[in-house]
Amino acid sequence: MKHFLITGASTGIGECCALHLAGKGHTVWAGVRRLEDGERLARQATGLLHPVLLDVTDTQSIARAAETVRAHTPRLDGLVNNAGIAVAGPLEFLPLEELRRQLEVNVIGQVAVLQGFLGLLREGRGRVVNMSSISGRVAAPLFGPYSSSKFALEALSDALRRELKPWGMEVCVVEPGNIQTPIWGKGVNWGRELLEKLPPEARALYGKAIDGLIRYVEGIDGKGLPPLEVAKAVEHALTAPRPRTRYAVGRDAKAGIFFARFLPDRLLDEMILGGLVRRLYGRKG
Repeated sequence: MKHFLITGASTGIGECCALHLAGKGHTVWAGVRRLEDGERLARQATGLLHPVLLDVTDTQSIARAAETVRAHTPRLDGLVNNAGIAVAGPLEFLPLEELRRQLEVNVIGQVAVLQGFLGLLREGRGRVVNMSSISGRVAAPLFGPYSSSKFALEALSDALRRELKPWGMEVCVVEPGNIQTPIWGKGVNWGRELLEKLPPEARALYGKAIDGLIRYVEGIDGKGLPPLEVAKAVEHALTAPRPRTRYAVGRDAKAGIFFARFLPDRLLDEMILGGLVRRLYGRKG
């Protein structure tokens, strides 16, 4: 039996990972922001799952969560940095506070959690699994804020993997494609709010693209892979004798990473822009 901590376990991928690992007989500390989410999660679990209040943007919350975990176990075998949000919009008009919020949760918050729990991880020669995305390898227009955060997380993971190697600790990245998760539904609501706040010039320049993006996300809602596929990749990263450094989950993720690796930038630009025009407007680019 191993001891794992998962952030952002209230819904989606984090919830599925927590329930899956607990069902496999591991002790799971499930980070949630609200007490009622933790109680609901605990009722669903078939194994040892302990909700713990944890806000990745609050250093005091992280410290309290670390104290709670340390009071029950002297070590952690794995940390899954899953908590995250998705902000989208044209960079030309994106409110800077929204960009700061995106980076605070998806980048700074991940480092803060790592710092708070690295002592427990080192005691168990534990592993770190960072939840990235295909957007951390391929940046699409209007997804600049979200992609920026995931590109940064990829770089942090590479640096951390090399820094922790002397202690025999592994750092892995999971890169899902389209997954059935509430994160994009929340992003659609935010997109509508953003569209209303944009100045007339921004609406004239980007209004159709944002409307098309909202329709596209609504159209794919519920059509992606189940989050269990991501949970299985996380399980392998946490328990395999020799885990991979990166796990692409889904055909779209694997294809996107392949094209980003081997195609020249301008050809990749044409593929992305042509595909988006067809998806967002239903016509040829």
